[in-house]
Amino acid sequence: MNAMPDRAAMTDRHRPHAVVIGAGIGGLAAAIRLGARGWRVSVLERCEQAGGRASVFRQDGFTFDAGPTIITAPFLLEELWSLAGRRFADDVNLVPIEPFYRIRFDGGSYIDCASDPGFMRAEILRLAPGDLAGYEKFIALTEEIYRIGFEQLGHVPFGSWTDMARILPDLLRLSGHRSVYALAARHVRDERIRAALSFHPLLVGGNPFKVSAIYAMILHLERRHGVHFAMGGTGRIVEGMVGLIAGQGGTIRCNTTIDRITTANGVATGVVLEDGTSIAADIVVSNACTAHTYKHLLRDAPRRRWTDRKLDRTRYSMGLFVWYFGTDKRYAEVPHHAIVMGPRYRGLLDDIFETRTLAGDMSIYLHRPTATDPSLAPPGCDAFYALAPVPHLGGDTDWATHAETYRQALESRLSETMLPDLARHVVTSRIMTPADFQTRYASTLGAGFGMEPVLTQSAWFRPHNASEDIRNLFLVGAGTHPGAGVPGVLSTARVLDTVVQDARHYV
Repeated sequence: MNAMPDRAAMTDRHRPHAVVIGAGIGGLAAAIRLGARGWRVSVLERCEQAGGRASVFRQDGFTFDAGPTIITAPFLLEELWSLAGRRFADDVNLVPIEPFYRIRFDGGSYIDCASDPGFMRAEILRLAPGDLAGYEKFIALTEEIYRIGFEQLGHVPFGSWTDMARILPDLLRLSGHRSVYALAARHVRDERIRAALSFHPLLVGGNPFKVSAIYAMILHLERRHGVHFAMGGTGRIVEGMVGLIAGQGGTIRCNTTIDRITTANGVATGVVLEDGTSIAADIVVSNACTAHTYKHLLRDAPRRRWTDRKLDRTRYSMGLFVWYFGTDKRYAEVPHHAIVMGPRYRGLLDDIFETRTLAGDMSIYLHRPTATDPSLAPPGCDAFYALAPVPHLGGDTDWATHAETYRQALESRLSETMLPDLARHVVTSRIMTPADFQTRYASTLGAGFGMEPVLTQSAWFRPHNASEDIRNLFLVGAGTHPGAGVPGVLSTARVLDTVVQDARHYV
């Protein structure tokens, strides 16, 4: 990171101004990093609270994290707090979850996943003893993939095709031309173990049968740094980030919608709000959906790379159906994180990603935060979050008519598997569909994670952190390199240290 400018020598009035569009985790991290390097920062958020997809819903005494529930790279957060002159642990109590999660397969068998190698060997021997040797080879390979893909390249901007050419030998050597599932299938035979080793791309919006095996690094990221939960919910991390920005002298304005980014001679000069107010800026950082940024916020600006035609031909991640609910009893036997696999793996993902058909079956991520933090629900109650991947709005699903039917099907599936007699115990309920993602977050096609992270939409092929079309426009969040997920969006902000000059350069 570049040396911090002498802030005492720059009065607030003379400090260069950065406008950040969107107060998601990527936008907040960008604001903190810019503030630490002397920028005067204004964050503008369309929703009623900061956090973006990591905002918080509260109703009937229950607290629900709207989006991310798993923290796997706490060192990235600790670094942000350090840049702002504080300790992360002073603001957020992050606790490890062990085992990480339980994966329940359709026939009722399950595997618990944890960081301890001995524990995992015992789980593989219990479930598929013939796959132990292949499993250990796969785990060793994910460590090397992580070292290259995350440690060496996760915070490096891919601004030139030569950056991509430089990594091609490692990409081929590490089977980056294969899918995550194909790589797992080369090492293990049991379909349950194949699913357990390959589902991780879904956490960043990718189809395990399509995305590059490089994304197998997510599995090693979990095992190396652990799976954690912030007491009080992920919203506590957002609150802490908001506090860091305030301490740096930055501002956050909620309920503020951007109409467009202004430009002059191909250079970003500020933004115009929906009410017509103009705000000048030396640089603009967009944490909005990347396709929305180019297609709508830059609708009047000449664009050579990210044209409307190119954006319309881009593949986008799946949609998400999320049911937040509270029960009047505690399900003490249900772990903090669980994955309830449906009867089909490849077939369901084909329905979601390829034909974009809403299937009758489903796989579910079930979050029970009250297993760790009972304060998120009234005494004697549990808070839950059930997420099912579904097609984005490019399919023909009318969520206005299908939402409640699908919620009921999800409720039935949970009742059959992990939450017996669920319908009798639900006392509060809220849902989000891809249509809600589109209206609330301006997410193109209601996609949960922006552009799908296939190989031809990753690294140099993904929208660059420093816009290829508009100078002094920078991108953070799921739609740029390295991609979605909390570690990914934090890393997109980390790239700004390389592609954005220190504030004193603009004085």
